[in-house]
Amino acid sequence: MMNKIIRIGTRDSELALWQAHTVEKKLNDLGYKTEILAVKSQGDIILDKPLYELGITGIFTKTLDIAMINGDVDIAVHSMKDVPTALPIGIVQAAVLERANTLDILVHKGNLDFLNGDGTIATGSLRRQAQWLNKYPNHKVVDLRGNVNTRMQKLQDSDWNGAVFAAAGLERINLKPSNYIDLDWMIPAPAQGAMVVVAMAKDEFCRQALNELNDIDTEVCTHIERQFLKTLEGGCTAPIGALAVFVEDDILFKGVLFSIDGKQKIEIEKTVPMQEWKKLGFYCAKEILENGGAELMTEIKINFKK
Repeated sequence: MMNKIIRIGTRDSELALWQAHTVEKKLNDLGYKTEILAVKSQGDIILDKPLYELGITGIFTKTLDIAMINGDVDIAVHSMKDVPTALPIGIVQAAVLERANTLDILVHKGNLDFLNGDGTIATGSLRRQAQWLNKYPNHKVVDLRGNVNTRMQKLQDSDWNGAVFAAAGLERINLKPSNYIDLDWMIPAPAQGAMVVVAMAKDEFCRQALNELNDIDTEVCTHIERQFLKTLEGGCTAPIGALAVFVEDDILFKGVLFSIDGKQKIEIEKTVPMQEWKKLGFYCAKEILENGGAELMTEIKINFKK
């Protein structure tokens, strides 16, 4: 059976291909044969609209989901933070790889004076926008779309003061410049810095192969963060950050929900014994909803309908 070739589906951006090749190498090292098939996703094609306006979660994963369901590819590799919390019927999470850097970073033009005055920052993420405006209410945030290479280029060609990126993405393809600062006050996207591989539920061969790549600590932490997201969102995009980390035998969780303008912020921080991980994200989200989060989510949903 080892002579079956596992067809790995991926987007065709440099970062997506890096991720696919990383999974390919790990599978090859275990003796599996593989090939990589790259496809363009709608998220890569439609660059003139902010992501949340396109109105579908999973804009980057949809094309690959269809390719898997059609049997054109066997498995797909994603940045886990791009994957909707509910996978399509018949598709399952088969492996979460060991997590990289979870931080967001600000790539700037070498002069940070604007942090004390007026500035313009670029990001396509509602979460980053809300957190930035919460800390720097007099700044302007502009939309920035495209893969990391495109975004870096747009920053270069612009008069913006800086743009926010996930550190992991830039580190993976050696694009992280020297002129950046770690935004350690910004709560990352749920599952930021983690890669996930999905397979068809009925595909025993691929699921077994991928099981050998799974990192249990990362799987647990990202499960908590995505459960928090799923409980809060209910299918709507909102500025939500979440991070779970192991601290010896405990898990430290930080979660946050913002209004889109960043003015309202509801946060939670909890440390629980490791064995209580299964419902941690759910309970923390419930606490946020009871603490004003339900009203805030309603407001956010109304904003999107406008």
